Amino acid sequence: MPTFNNRALILTAGALFATSACGGNTTVPVSDTSQVSALGASSIIPDDNTSILKKLTKDVRIGSTVDPKNGDMGPRAISVARSTFGLKKGQLVVCNFDDAAGTAGKGTTIEVLDPRPHSTLRTFAQSRKIEGCDSDATTATNYVYGAGLSSGRVSKFDPTGALKKTYGSPIQVPFDDADAFCGLPYAPEDIYIADSKTGSIIKLAFIPVSRSGHAKVTQVITGFGVNKGSGWSVLGPSGIQYNSTRIGTLCNDTLYIVDGVDNTIVAVSTASQLLEKDEIVVQPGGKRFRCLHPKHTCAKLVYSGSPLDAPVASALLPNGNLIVANTKGGNTLVELTPTGKILDTKTIDTSPTAHIFGLVATGTSDSDTALFYTDTKTNTLQELEQ
Repeated sequence: MPTFNNRALILTAGALFATSACGGNTTVPVSDTSQVSALGASSIIPDDNTSILKKLTKDVRIGSTVDPKNGDMGPRAISVARSTFGLKKGQLVVCNFDDAAGTAGKGTTIEVLDPRPHSTLRTFAQSRKIEGCDSDATTATNYVYGAGLSSGRVSKFDPTGALKKTYGSPIQVPFDDADAFCGLPYAPEDIYIADSKTGSIIKLAFIPVSRSGHAKVTQVITGFGVNKGSGWSVLGPSGIQYNSTRIGTLCNDTLYIVDGVDNTIVAVSTASQLLEKDEIVVQPGGKRFRCLHPKHTCAKLVYSGSPLDAPVASALLPNGNLIVANTKGGNTLVELTPTGKILDTKTIDTSPTAHIFGLVATGTSDSDTALFYTDTKTNTLQELEQ
């Protein structure tokens, strides 16, 4: 059976090349690696019940996100450069959703800032291919995939900001994207895209031995709720976060997805094994799932309901916990463990207008974790630090 062979190849490659730890450099010995796919990393790694959000008491302005060339504003997603190649390791990559007039969905720029106060903004890329730029995924080698809500495309830029390739159908209205690389030599590095029109997750799968740079584009998950909104009011699957953990000689990975319509957070086990169209179908209400190959990869509900209130953005903390940002009921951040235990909430601004649409965490431990967020009210990048 072709599907079985493909999955077996992924597992075999992980075993052969498991010479370095994945993601957060966590290694867990297990005697039966055949059960890894069914369990998922969050089922094996104990929760860290330390609230990082409570420690983040200092709010620091990093810099303006208004593009110096065309005046684009309305910062949304944030990603971090993980190497020095074109970009510098640790630099922050930010998308602008609005144009200079403040028109939602007309921004066409991606910006770069250093992770320190009073950082000077630099234009990384400008293109109509990413009109309504609402997300940017930065790979391990600093290629940036910008998602355009209005253009309906995801575009690949090299580390210098040059446009290299654009991806369309089955992508229709990309709402978020995320890089997925577990860190093992020769392991695939994929891009996951959330679509706010179809309520689906689309995977750009790159074959590691290929030099062509071409990707297989597959809608691997479908059924998430969408609200058919426009501009800043759009809700759908978003807040994609990728976590990987070395389990024995395998790299086990989990994909987290925020559902702003149903107020849920969903975890997909062994996400790298998603290979086929609509392998996972989210049932109405967002709490149950039909999985085509549940022994290999499936979804489960992490959390549902209050204090989640139309969340869009999320961040994966170094300890494996999550922080999500609500877009209703005030600008409130919610911290929770991978098993759904709420650790803390923090209201950044009591304004009824949502203005936190991008989050990213940095650090290597609980003691040095920092959280960056975009503020569309002031058009700035901010940092919550300890």
